[in-house]
Amino acid sequence: MVMKSESDPTQISAAVLTRISSETHTIRELRFAGDLWQSARVTASPYPSLAARALDVARPGLMRPGAPAELPERLLVVDTERQFAVWLEDGKAAGAWPVSTARAGIGGAEGSFRTPPGWHRIRARIGEDAAPGTVFVSREPAGETWRGEAREEDLILTRILILEGLEDGVNRGPGCDSLARYIYLHGTNHESLLGRPVSHGCVRFSNEGVCELFVCLREGDFVFVAAPDTRCIPNPRGEHRFHYAGLGGAGMSALAQFQLMTGGKASGSDRAFDRGERATLRARLERLGCKVLPQDGSGLGPDCAALVVSTAVEDQVPDVVAARALDIPIIHRSELLAHFVATYRSIAVTGTSGKSTVTAMIFAILSGAGRDPSVIIGGDLPELSAQGLPGNAWAGRSDLLVVEADESDGSLVRYAPTIGVILNLQRDHKEMAVVAAMFATLRARAREALAVGDAENLDQFAGGALRFGLGPRADIRGEDVELGPGSSRFRVGNTQFELSVPGAHNVANALAAIAACHVLGAALEGMVGPLANFTGIGRRFQIVGKARGVEVIDDFAHNGEKIAAAIRTAKLRAQRVLAIYQPHGYGPTRFLRRDFVATFSRELGPDDRLFMLEVFYVGGTATRDFSSADIVAEIAALGTNAEFAPSREWLVGRVAQEVRSGDLVLVMGARDPSLSELALTMLTGIESSHWAVAPTQ
Repeated sequence: MVMKSESDPTQISAAVLTRISSETHTIRELRFAGDLWQSARVTASPYPSLAARALDVARPGLMRPGAPAELPERLLVVDTERQFAVWLEDGKAAGAWPVSTARAGIGGAEGSFRTPPGWHRIRARIGEDAAPGTVFVSREPAGETWRGEAREEDLILTRILILEGLEDGVNRGPGCDSLARYIYLHGTNHESLLGRPVSHGCVRFSNEGVCELFVCLREGDFVFVAAPDTRCIPNPRGEHRFHYAGLGGAGMSALAQFQLMTGGKASGSDRAFDRGERATLRARLERLGCKVLPQDGSGLGPDCAALVVSTAVEDQVPDVVAARALDIPIIHRSELLAHFVATYRSIAVTGTSGKSTVTAMIFAILSGAGRDPSVIIGGDLPELSAQGLPGNAWAGRSDLLVVEADESDGSLVRYAPTIGVILNLQRDHKEMAVVAAMFATLRARAREALAVGDAENLDQFAGGALRFGLGPRADIRGEDVELGPGSSRFRVGNTQFELSVPGAHNVANALAAIAACHVLGAALEGMVGPLANFTGIGRRFQIVGKARGVEVIDDFAHNGEKIAAAIRTAKLRAQRVLAIYQPHGYGPTRFLRRDFVATFSRELGPDDRLFMLEVFYVGGTATRDFSSADIVAEIAALGTNAEFAPSREWLVGRVAQEVRSGDLVLVMGARDPSLSELALTMLTGIESSHWAVAPTQ
């Protein structure tokens, strides 16, 4: 059987062939698409134990109708979420191979182009003596051989293991029979796409891998196809649109853009748009083809395939009420992102600080190398904004996708990326132990490789990973670091790097990006130019302007470590810092209150100033039992010059009165999109103030 491929076999991406015994657990990258061969760093498997993982997904399957009474001694487990097949003998891993299951997901219906789930047996073995690359059509040799040339067709190659379903109504019986649907285990000419779900229903192996598998399996052996932990969602590229409630949010608008850019249809609503706010973002989304509708439930209708919501969208929002009444699927933002992460050769960046910047740096390096990647990010990239786009999403032509994987709402555990990047572990939205558990899940779900910072509290995730950082344990190690007021320099091995963004934290961010791109086969020398040209992203120490000798900076910092990094960077370029901070949300502020007190009192010197606005509150059921004034009082009691700002108008006048030439005004805070407007107003207020700006003392 020959099927037309939906994938581009000419894309250059690593095809991993893995031979794993229960003792060794090693991964070897053997081949890149076309004629590109590269040596790859040999690392330990990112899985603590492939055998344990395979057993974990198979054991619940014993409750399925048609399952054997106990786990068979000889069992092949196809893990569709990790895109691996593991051969178990007596409960031990005797072999493992990357696979490709169906792009359309898991399901047994005839004509669905999905991979059928559940229990099967090997019905027949075909091609035992066939030469590697032998092409089969309808289970018979076609008389030709594939010799590695790029071909659009999806070829059945080398060996065929025919599957017979054992579960009535699932993979056996009228309309869902795996045997009648010609569902196989077989070799493929699209070896470069292994590790991602791109097939039309069969389970694809490399040609060497299917030969190895063929030797292991006999007729009658059990095969269990484990469905992914995440549920199947409607096709984002289908004829019906997805509707986004809370479209103005950074994560939501990025997904809507990406869906539109990749051929899907999207609409959305947002309370801010209903109030006439954020007109620029609305116009840019509409130019991309996103229809913006009132958030009154009217956006839901028969042509709507799904409603996308974030954690911030509550059950009583009219769009949610309407979706339930019309029985329209409601999917979380992270479920849709998880779908894209699984579909692409993805790099997921997580950590409690630096995610957006590292994601943007990886995107810049890969773009500079001509790899044409896609990106979904929480910040605005200047090069995209300059094209009239919102700036937080782009769809390239390759299969590479770089995403920012957020731990704040727990959604990180949904992602199964090709490569995981773990930056750091600090207190932010949750206790560190909770976040550490999420990182462990990401580590287990990374399909190919992992890059991890060299901090000691990340050691538990670093087995077999590429480490990066400034310490002696790092594989990608920054040395000879020089921090300037507007730039930084450092060396990795014999390669010298210079950044156009300041701060020690950005050196750490760059090392993470270098490590991730190194895993993808990029050369260090090729990263120098893209990193030198990287100018940052929106609200990450973004220069607003300078007036009367006073510089104004806009920054997203909102936890202790990020605030400390922003203040330290500010001190590299100013004699005195006037810090302005607006906490966001009563829950997060309550959680981080002690960190705020400790950070501001430690980082601000005797001549510096802190002005804190009231907690940013967008509504909902939060308990409002304290004020920023209470936090300011605790900071001031420790000797820091701190004042509560009762209003923005008061603040602009107070700062204009206080500043002197050589100062830096640092506006910090998250979630509130109007903070950038405040920073600009602050600059205007300083420029037009009737107060004389005092000279530097």
